[in-house]
Amino acid sequence: MKILKNKFKNEINLRTEKDYPIKGIEFIDITPIIFQKETLKEMIDAFVDEISCNKVDYIVAPEARGFLLGAAIATELNVGFIPVRKKGKLSPTVVARRIEYEKEYGKDVLEIPKLVNDDYKDRCFYIVDDVYATGNTVKAIKEAIEDMGGKVIGKGVILNIVELNDDKDIFSLIDINEE
Repeated sequence: MKILKNKFKNEINLRTEKDYPIKGIEFIDITPIIFQKETLKEMIDAFVDEISCNKVDYIVAPEARGFLLGAAIATELNVGFIPVRKKGKLSPTVVARRIEYEKEYGKDVLEIPKLVNDDYKDRCFYIVDDVYATGNTVKAIKEAIEDMGGKVIGKGVILNIVELNDDKDIFSLIDINEE
């Protein structure tokens, strides 16, 4: 793994696990960044700076590590937070949209919850996730929000594996190439 860009001022630590979750995949664990209070604060501040110049109604993030980051950013920006859940984690009556998509190591299904006293139409959303590999998770969420009439004004991640995608419009704190 070669770090191409690192926006953190503090020292960062990443862990990797070969052949996880399936053989041939190298899992990149960003939780050591979250363990360190200095880098956690720096990460949240960087996203707040990136997003605050836009009108945003909601931060949207898929589980599980996206929840940690998304909720903290939403709190700092004083906007709503939408947790995108894995299939079956929301009761069927509160699912606004089910998303089926391909990941780098298989298929997955996520569910976007219905909003309370609001609608996706004409609202502005910013999508946050931990790692951007193929980008299909974020792309699927973006497409679903736009299909419901919402406007995705940006998307950001902690770590972008640049050789697995060609997205030039993703905000990232760390860009890497796998070796």
